[in-house]
Amino acid sequence: MTTQADFPTLAEATRVWARIAALSFGGPAGQIAVMHRILVEERRWLGDDRFLHALNFCMLLPGPEAQQLATYIGWLMHGVRGALIAGGLFILPGILAIMGLSWIYAVWGDVGFVAALFFGLKAAVLAIVLQAVVRVGRRALKNGAMRAIAAASFVAIFAFGAPFPLIVLAAALIGWMGARAGMAAFPGGGGHGRAGGPHVADAATLLGTGHGDLTGAARAGAFRAGLVALVLWLLPVVGLMLLAPDSVFADIATYFSKLAVLTFGGAYAVLAWVAQEAVGTYGWLRPGEMLDGLGMAETTPGPLIMVLQFVGFMGAFREAGWAMPLLAGTVGGLLATWVTFAPCFAWIFIGAPFMERLRTNAALSAALTAVTAAVVGVILNLSIWFAIHVAWREVTQVTAGPLSLEMPVISSIDWAAAGLSGLALVTVFRLKLGMTTVLAGAAALGLALHLAGITG
Repeated sequence: MTTQADFPTLAEATRVWARIAALSFGGPAGQIAVMHRILVEERRWLGDDRFLHALNFCMLLPGPEAQQLATYIGWLMHGVRGALIAGGLFILPGILAIMGLSWIYAVWGDVGFVAALFFGLKAAVLAIVLQAVVRVGRRALKNGAMRAIAAASFVAIFAFGAPFPLIVLAAALIGWMGARAGMAAFPGGGGHGRAGGPHVADAATLLGTGHGDLTGAARAGAFRAGLVALVLWLLPVVGLMLLAPDSVFADIATYFSKLAVLTFGGAYAVLAWVAQEAVGTYGWLRPGEMLDGLGMAETTPGPLIMVLQFVGFMGAFREAGWAMPLLAGTVGGLLATWVTFAPCFAWIFIGAPFMERLRTNAALSAALTAVTAAVVGVILNLSIWFAIHVAWREVTQVTAGPLSLEMPVISSIDWAAAGLSGLALVTVFRLKLGMTTVLAGAAALGLALHLAGITG
């Protein structure tokens, strides 16, 4: 039996979380696998069952589940301070890396060799997004009802431009009602799973099998911290809406705050909505730049949703009208990051003490399962959107009644981009090469094509 004296000090835990943050490449599945290996298998802070229970809880929340899982485990170990350290360190490398790359992109993005590197990255990103469709689909589409939800969500967003939040809410309602009706097609559960290996029992770990997360003192402290996080999140949003309602900063604060509430299904699903709004409605980015931003996020540590910092940076950089556009971009990027992640801490602090109750609610778990199925269709739409804008130079809008979709102008195909995309698909699906290898190889080929005079 372990006691509080057996726990690592906060300084020791900080070093562990810093190590996890430095290794957090590869999207949520890879990040969760790193946390499981270090926290469960190596450190024995918690066991397999408790780890997966915590992950299921985080899957119920809007926001990046890997970052929230780190925040939750940090709270279990060392309370509010532990949660802030774990969750903050998890995103810090990504904040610094994306900000640095955003500056380089804004200043030198049109320089030949820089543009060539991103040209290659776009091809690899398309393959990685398609791989995400396959991975999520294998986990989520286990029966006819789930496949129907995925198909309906794809048609809704691809052919009719249905808003992403509406698709999420409709899928959640279908899953919840199906579970309440006792339909076998709507089971609870979910999560990314874990790598194989010996089972680590909760009783053999530092946290053990107790329920310290449900004590009165821990619950009250977490609730107060959650309220503070909510205030800190909403304060700049309300301030900008009152003081500068027509500014790009107010738009960034309100739009990304809406995303923070509705980002179920992971970064790839959210990017479909971002592509609709940030590119189409606000005009902050061009379609190719959205791919460049995702390439940055794929190649740096931290949550993939960190690409939103790049979106906020470019939107403010272009539209603020300041004499110092790089400063405007920096403020816009950090603002997007703040309103994206501040609510993540609030959800954990307010909801963590009730994790067990939420985890055992079959209807809520079924709603999550249905949302995950809908996300497959949304990510498929994203991959097609990427493919159109990567492989073709011109796109036309087809509208007929409620039908509204983008179609490529066939004669405008970019053969170099299409060839690189095809090669990236082969390396991902046939050769099974790792993400880092594929991205680095694609960037190198993009540069080689530029040096050979094949691309601009």
